[in-house]
Amino acid sequence: MSAKPPRSAKTRKPVILLTNDDGFIADGLQTLRRALRGLGEIWIVAPDREKSACSLSLTLHRPLRVQKAGPRGFAVDGTPADCVYLAVRKLMPRPPDLLLSGINRGPNLGQQDIAYSGTVAAAIQGTFLEIPSVAVSLSSDAHERYPFEFAARVVRPLAAYLLTHRLPAGTTLNVNVPPPPCKGVRVTDLGQKRYTPEIVEKKDPRENSYFWIGTGRPRPSGGASSDIRAVAAGFVSITPLHKDMTDHQAVRGIFFRRLASVISGDAGRTPRR
Repeated sequence: MSAKPPRSAKTRKPVILLTNDDGFIADGLQTLRRALRGLGEIWIVAPDREKSACSLSLTLHRPLRVQKAGPRGFAVDGTPADCVYLAVRKLMPRPPDLLLSGINRGPNLGQQDIAYSGTVAAAIQGTFLEIPSVAVSLSSDAHERYPFEFAARVVRPLAAYLLTHRLPAGTTLNVNVPPPPCKGVRVTDLGQKRYTPEIVEKKDPRENSYFWIGTGRPRPSGGASSDIRAVAAGFVSITPLHKDMTDHQAVRGIFFRRLASVISGDAGRTPRR
């Protein structure tokens, strides 16, 4: 059961943080900003260029540069996770009441996508910092167009609800929006999107090899309750993700008890000299 915020929180204007992995000037992000007007004070802290598929990586071996980009806007030469850290710990006067990451240009469906996605990672980073967080991604229509205005209309009532009904602790929402017409909304589990590894080798002018990692042709699959099936059928998919990645069933299983016993036995032996 979700908890309502304390009464004092209702008297102040909500603060909403927007970020993404497509970059500060991406259409999806700016469309979402416009759609959320009136819900609260909007801040944008986003990468200064596309940072797709960087997952939860942080920039640790060089300084980060931040460029002011209008009122309550900052473009960062780092990853989406960097942006969330900087926003919450340095750039904003107080932690946001809600974090929205997106609207991503393309879906983030299945177990593999959420592991790679910078869009989803930014939302998970927000959850680590105890901020209610949502990742939003959009599938293209048959003509490879992305109806961001439609997706933003889907997100606005979701955002309004989450500003008054807090997400359960540790939960991140992964939202995927199909192109219109939309048949409704389903709460889903993660399907599978199996990628065939694609490595493209080229030669530079000095005949040294270099490589591109391609996406290949992903093979989506999933049961009737999966995010993949829901979006394919024309439904908005809402998948609750949890920051606790422990396989609790496996912890209680016989396999790992035996494994622990084997390791414990070896660890207790005196090494030979």
